[in-house]
Amino acid sequence: MQDYEESVAFLGTWGPFQRRVFILLSLTSIPCGYNILSVIFLLASPSHHCYIPTQSNLSQDWIEASIPVQEEAGKQERSSCSRYELDLVKNLSALGIRPGLEPVHNLSALASGPESVFSNLNQEGCKDGWTYSTEHYQSTVVTEFNLVCSDQWKQPLTSFVYFLGGLTGCLFSGQISDRFGRKPVLFGGIGMLSVFSCALAFAPSWPIFTVLFFMMGLGQIACYIVVFVLGSEILIGSTRVLFSNMALPIIYTTGMMVLPGTAYLVRNWRHLSLIMAVPGLACIPFWWLVPESPRWLLSRGRLLNAELLLRAAALGE
Repeated sequence: MQDYEESVAFLGTWGPFQRRVFILLSLTSIPCGYNILSVIFLLASPSHHCYIPTQSNLSQDWIEASIPVQEEAGKQERSSCSRYELDLVKNLSALGIRPGLEPVHNLSALASGPESVFSNLNQEGCKDGWTYSTEHYQSTVVTEFNLVCSDQWKQPLTSFVYFLGGLTGCLFSGQISDRFGRKPVLFGGIGMLSVFSCALAFAPSWPIFTVLFFMMGLGQIACYIVVFVLGSEILIGSTRVLFSNMALPIIYTTGMMVLPGTAYLVRNWRHLSLIMAVPGLACIPFWWLVPESPRWLLSRGRLLNAELLLRAAALGE
């Protein structure tokens, strides 16, 4: 390895070869950072309440009154997971009674008065589904597959599966890159990000989405680890220090900051999943421009390939 250091030292810290590799490897970290916050926007849970079917023929006042009001964190909020029994509400509406503000204890009291409140009436679950707020999101995975109330546990589980994929990538990306090379694993990880991000947009169910999300998490962390290693093995001197300590983290976090802006403009989760594949696809042409690690070539006994790479670097190619 000392011979490698002596052979490559003459290239100069900021030679054409080093400059090109520095820029290209920094840019390949954008897809990694761009996708890391996807759990926030794809799995967002908008405010929601029980859906009241239109065929129930209830007025807007009755629809609003049929959702119980509960106190949460010191504020009065409409219940997200229950409603007053719809059959009883329809009966009250048919009697010509208006929603009111006073508690009522039995049906006879309701029938005798012009107004009614439901605080003592039986409640039921959201048998007809939910109505979701579209103030911030047109749709998310939560609203698409109804991951709320009794199925609310599926939302954090999906996030866990995504980061479990990242953990798996941490454990195996290094071993795989030692076996097959840094460059194939780097672009394989970027390819996984793009392919499975596109596939997410066509997921027909929550289980399939979760499996695809796991694979996407695996590619996300694998590409970042390998781009760090590849840059550290190719670059030398102050270029290596600048790449690993400043350029790579800054470009990575820049990618993280771009996604919220994209999610603000694209509020449908399926469309956002498709757009999240774009940075990775844009990096695919870098395959023909980014070299393999000379150190890895030497460790695998591929001396001729390492020599050709160093000669090309010396000529600034």
